[in-house]
Amino acid sequence: MSTMRTGFPKALGTLAVAIGIAGGSYGIASAASGNGSNSTASSAAATSPVATQATPARPWGGQRPDETLLTGDAESKVRAAALAKVSGGTIVRVETDADGNAAYEAHMTKSDGTPVTVYVDKSYNVVSVESR
Repeated sequence: MSTMRTGFPKALGTLAVAIGIAGGSYGIASAASGNGSNSTASSAAATSPVATQATPARPWGGQRPDETLLTGDAESKVRAAALAKVSGGTIVRVETDADGNAAYEAHMTKSDGTPVTVYVDKSYNVVSVESR
């Protein structure tokens, strides 16, 4: 009977440690992947300026949370206007413009590798081109 008394607390302790490790691992994984239940923290991370900062590989930065990628007819028309203005260029993304330069913007790379942003109005006319 004395074996049972010492064996039970040992098993209970081992189980508690296993549950603690599993819970801690889950918490770390949730925090790292952003799948936690705290929506305020998740939305704060989404609007962080770090997500939009420019880098040598992405001179325009990432897509900002206050700009929307274009689809459908608007996307096609902005792409056509931007490609007509920057001959031989490559489109990286087209989206709404939250800075007030125009209704839309096309982030592009010129044929020589220079990054540019082409600003397009609601009538799909290019209003300006900004080199980076």
